[in-house]
Formats: sequence, structure tokens, C-alpha cells
Amino acid sequence: MKKTYKNNDKTPFDRYAKEYDKWYDENEQIYKAELDAIKKFIPKSDEKKKGLEIGVGTGRFAKPLGIEYGLEPSKSMAEIAKKRGINVYEGIAEDIPFDDESYDYVLMTTTLCFLNDPIKGLKEIKRILKPNGVLIIGMIDKNSPLGKFYESKKEKSKFYKYAKFYSLDEVLNWLKELNYKNIIYNSVKISEMDNKGSFVVIYAEKL
Repeated sequence: MKKTYKNNDKTPFDRYAKEYDKWYDENEQIYKAELDAIKKFIPKSDEKKKGLEIGVGTGRFAKPLGIEYGLEPSKSMAEIAKKRGINVYEGIAEDIPFDDESYDYVLMTTTLCFLNDPIKGLKEIKRILKPNGVLIIGMIDKNSPLGKFYESKKEKSKFYKYAKFYSLDEVLNWLKELNYKNIIYNSVKISEMDNKGSFVVIYAEKL
């Protein structure tokens, strides 16, 4: 099942897709730290697990993590992800174009802050997860040193200007209210100004 969405070609993610992708080459240390932190939570099994990254962007995380499917509203970003071998569908987290219980696990990396309705997005993810399915969220904690820095500078950022950052506690409370279970998290230091562990990876299960 696939829905199509009208795409706004004037969004920063469309205009600056190549610049966004280049950031990962220019900030390889941060990228590798985030990637390694997420990799620890990707489900491992003898059987092939079907994974989806929501807000797959240019495929910088999906590709090395072995995630075959992506959901992305930006056509320019999606085209780059497709060249990396990701099967990309056009859509948003609040209205996921897949059937119930379609995926074993779902990843969102620095995507939650761009959702218009994050709680609705988390509900939709739970709908498409199979029983015992896993949600993995990678995010910058609003209350961390790096989170506060991004918040103070976001008006000058092409990408974060329209973002709304959330604290770890806020997101954990949402997951508990939506009856996700076995919730655990890990904080990782990703920059020199980071003395707390600003990048957080949250793991939660649908039971």
C-alpha cells in the first residue's frame, strides 16, 4: 500500500539536499559516534528483520545499518537515498502509508524535532510495528549542552530553523503514555562541547 503526497520543493531539505548530505563527510567524527550509538540498538536475529527509517533523508543512516526501506517527504533527499539503494516512499510520520504490523523495527534519527505532531507520529509507528516490534529514536536532548547550543543558534540554521527540540523526559513520557514497553536509552558524547552526552538513543518495544 502506498500513498502519494504533494511535496513542497521550496523546503530547505529540497533546496539544500546535497549540502545536507555533505555535512556528514565534513563532520565524520560526529556522524560515526551517532551511527555507532544507534547500531547497538538495531535488532539482531538469525532471521531477516524488516526495518524502516522514517525521515530517511539521504540514507546516511539506513545504508550502513542495513535498513532497506525509508519514508521521506523531500523528493531531493529521497533521490540521494535511492542512489544508495534504499527503497524510499514519499510520506510523513503522522500519516504513514503502510499497513498495520508491516515492520519489525522503525528508526527515527533527528526526525522527531521536525514532526508537526510527534505524538501522532509515535502512534502511527506503533500501528505499523509487528507484535514485539521495536522503535529506535536518535535525538538531541533539548536540555543537554548541545541541545541548548542548537536551540540558541537555530534561527540561523537552514535546517533547524523550523525544528522544535524536546527533552529526553518529554519523549520518555510520551512513549509510556502510548504503552510502549521495555524502554531503555543511552546518552552519547558527540562533540568537544558535549560534557553530558547530548545525543540520546531510545529503544522501546510494542508488546
